[in-house]
Amino acid sequence: QICNQHNAEAPNLEQTFHRMAQTEPSLDHDVSWFLLPSHWAKTVVALISFLCFANSYDGDFVFDDSEAIINNKDLRAETPLGDLWHHDFWGSKLSSNTSHKSYRPLTVLTFRINYLFAGGFYPVGFHVINIILHCTISVLMVDVFSILLGGLQFSNKGRRLNLAPKTSLLAALLFAVHPVHTECVAGIVGRADLLCALFFLLSFLGYCKAFRENKEGHNFSIFWVLVSVILGAIAMLCKEQGITILGLNAVFDALVINKLNILELIQKLLHKDKSLENSGLLRKGLLFRITLLMSGGATILYIRWRIMGTGPPAFTEVDNPASFADSLFVRAINYNYYYSLNAWLLLCPWWLCFDWSMGCIPLIKSVSDWRIIALAALWFCLIALICQALCSEDSHKRRILTLGLGFLIIPFLPASNLFFRVGFVIAERVIYLPSIGYCILFTYGFSLLSKQAKKKKILAVAVLGILAINVVRCALRSSQWRSEEQLFRSALSVCPLNAKVHYNVGKNLADKGNQSAAINYYREAVRLNPKYVHAMNNLGNILKERNELQEAEELLSLAVQIQPDFAAAWMNLGIVQNSLRRFEEAEQSYWTAIKHRKKYPDCYYNLGRLYADLNRHIDALNAWRNATVLKPEHSLAWNNMIILLDNTGNLAQAEAVGREALELIPNDHSLMFSLANVLGKSQKYKESEALFLKAIKANPNAASYHGNLAVLYHRWGNLDLAKKHYEVSLKLDPMAPGTKENYNLLRRKLEQLQKKGG
Repeated sequence: QICNQHNAEAPNLEQTFHRMAQTEPSLDHDVSWFLLPSHWAKTVVALISFLCFANSYDGDFVFDDSEAIINNKDLRAETPLGDLWHHDFWGSKLSSNTSHKSYRPLTVLTFRINYLFAGGFYPVGFHVINIILHCTISVLMVDVFSILLGGLQFSNKGRRLNLAPKTSLLAALLFAVHPVHTECVAGIVGRADLLCALFFLLSFLGYCKAFRENKEGHNFSIFWVLVSVILGAIAMLCKEQGITILGLNAVFDALVINKLNILELIQKLLHKDKSLENSGLLRKGLLFRITLLMSGGATILYIRWRIMGTGPPAFTEVDNPASFADSLFVRAINYNYYYSLNAWLLLCPWWLCFDWSMGCIPLIKSVSDWRIIALAALWFCLIALICQALCSEDSHKRRILTLGLGFLIIPFLPASNLFFRVGFVIAERVIYLPSIGYCILFTYGFSLLSKQAKKKKILAVAVLGILAINVVRCALRSSQWRSEEQLFRSALSVCPLNAKVHYNVGKNLADKGNQSAAINYYREAVRLNPKYVHAMNNLGNILKERNELQEAEELLSLAVQIQPDFAAAWMNLGIVQNSLRRFEEAEQSYWTAIKHRKKYPDCYYNLGRLYADLNRHIDALNAWRNATVLKPEHSLAWNNMIILLDNTGNLAQAEAVGREALELIPNDHSLMFSLANVLGKSQKYKESEALFLKAIKANPNAASYHGNLAVLYHRWGNLDLAKKHYEVSLKLDPMAPGTKENYNLLRRKLEQLQKKGG
């Protein structure tokens, strides 16, 4: 549908488009830069953006990837697709009190497709898609910047003209190689920002198409305005920032299509100037389009609000300490300091960190803090730019500066803490879209310098140098994102006061078996943040394994005192108390853990072990059965049930449980071994032998497997095979209990048989 509404006293928009190129100066006129055909410019941008991040293609799943992808059940085929629309980004129900309310079902859907095509959690496919998305976005930026910097102009055939080919190429290159984008591209969770940016740009380009000249000679197409709204909604379903494109489309319409002078308009509104009715604001087309955009945005937000629920997301003080400050002054001053740090990351993206929380940026609590200078510098620059954007007599300058500030500030608003509390201090990924505004302002500044400079080529070489440095920085930063060890260690020099950095380095070391080094990092994390319960829990676990039970109990007791609903710490405290033979306290700790986490199979497993130690066999079996109901693949719980039933002489029940377990976990060699033992005692030798051999094939270096198979052959009368497997068992473990005695008995029996035969 085409809208055919005109204001009789306003100039025809169609005529405005034709005059645009002639009435406004071109940024390219004084710029010494490469002039390439459109397809070559896009090819260059694509290749350079690929070069920046190509080395991340074979990286691991790191940091938040574990929760958003590996532990997210919404990626699995058995999870109904409909659940994606009721769960948050991390796979939790939106109605849950613990949900972060990050509603990004389309991003999760792409993860699910990645998982299905790869046949499992293989990170290469995930990384490749991220790289392709960034390259695609960078190519689209050539078109976007040509409109933002050169204006919107169409040929007689309806083809959009690029009136700023040099500066749009420069701005797109600046965007493509900005190191702050590394988190979005090299971190798989950054897919949300990439998809959001893709549909964000498509929405903008779609809105521009609404003004393409057509055969009927009408002013704008309602169809393309509605398409733009739909694409904005899709962007929001990828990440929350996407909704801001509707506001930016309205700003673009007012400034570029209708060429409003904002300062003049404000003055007329204040003075109730009668000429206001002739201004661009009252053109029916503009009001109608803005009404469509705002109505669409309000509808989208209402639907999202209904799906998400009315409750705000639950964050803790360590996530965003400024938002929990009692003083409004402290909150305001620290929010502004965070803004200045974000601006600095755009200007000088050298100090990058995967996480900026937990003491990385200490709170400003007094005006005597020297960091106030950063706030002053930020607002001095912003006010200067805003004054130029409003008051300059050059309409071209007003338009570019306003668009630059708009694209810098508006996409950042959801992360600004102004409307609601966010769960981070600084997050490099949220600067992906605002960097568009930075690139506009940088490029405009470069054009102004070029206009004044006598040696333009030197200036161009300097900008080329900046681009080259950024390419190298992107490649280096991408390599750090390839593994958790490199990523976490890279943060130690940037945020040495960040307890989470030390915690993650310690966790990575512990996962690799280096417990001694891990302990030091966990201790430092607790020193930096004495309420860091997760660090206390992990440190307590390591100390428990090293049999340093007293300190482990102290740490875990402190953790549950600080956070009484910390189920994992309650369970681990129960394990320590069990080891200290304080059985009643251990039982109480286990039940407290289960109270706070109803579906906790590992806790039921440990509770079963406690009951087994106390010879409460029925209670033990019930606890392990609960563990297997909650987690059918819980091999240890199945094994313990089989062994307990075997040891208490309930061979028929043990056999039934073993067969049930193997149906659920058919490739578990430990279950094969346990069931084989039961079958052997029941004199089902052939079936027992088959299971032993299958278990040995799966795990050929288990001495007990060979030893127990030898016992089976010994009972069965296959003495030569018994001798063979006794010898293999003793070779693998010379100290295996009972094996040497059984082997000696077999040898004596064989000697007796030889004597009788002789």
